[in-house]
Amino acid sequence: MTGLTGRTGEGRMRASRADRGNAALELVILAPILLALLSLVIAAGRTTVAQGSVDAAARDAARQASIALTASAAQTAGLLSARVALRQDGLDCSPTIVIDTSQFTSVPVGQPAAVTAVVSCAVPLANLALPGLPGMARLSATCTSPLDTYRSRRGE
Repeated sequence: MTGLTGRTGEGRMRASRADRGNAALELVILAPILLALLSLVIAAGRTTVAQGSVDAAARDAARQASIALTASAAQTAGLLSARVALRQDGLDCSPTIVIDTSQFTSVPVGQPAAVTAVVSCAVPLANLALPGLPGMARLSATCTSPLDTYRSRRGE
C-alpha cells in the first residue's frame, strides 16, 4: 500500500534511517565556522568602540590644550586630558600622545592659530574579543582645536 507521497512504509523507514546522525555532523562542521564569525563580529564591534575612545581622547586633549595660556601648560593639559579620557573609557593600551603647540609662538596674535593633538594606541585584540585572538589593533586619532585669535600667547 502506498501513501500520499508514493512511498511505501518501508521506503520511509529506510530514508529516516539514512538521515540519522546528519544533524550532529552538520553541527560539528558549522559550529567552528559560526564561532569564528561571531568572534570577528565581536572584535569589529569592540574595535569600533575603542576607536571612539581614542577619538574622544584626541578631541579632549586638543580642546584642553587650546584653552591653556602657555605652550607648556597646553602640553601638560593635553597629555593629562588624553590619559584621563582613555582611563575613564577603560581602554587598556599604552598611548602615544603628541600635542603640537608650535602655533602658540609662531603665529602672531590676531591671526588664526590652532593646537593639534594626535593620540595613538596599540590595543591587544585578545582583550577586545574572545580570548586567544592574536594580534594588535593600532588605533589613531588626530584633532585640531583653534586658539582664541585675540588672546595673548606665550611660548614658555
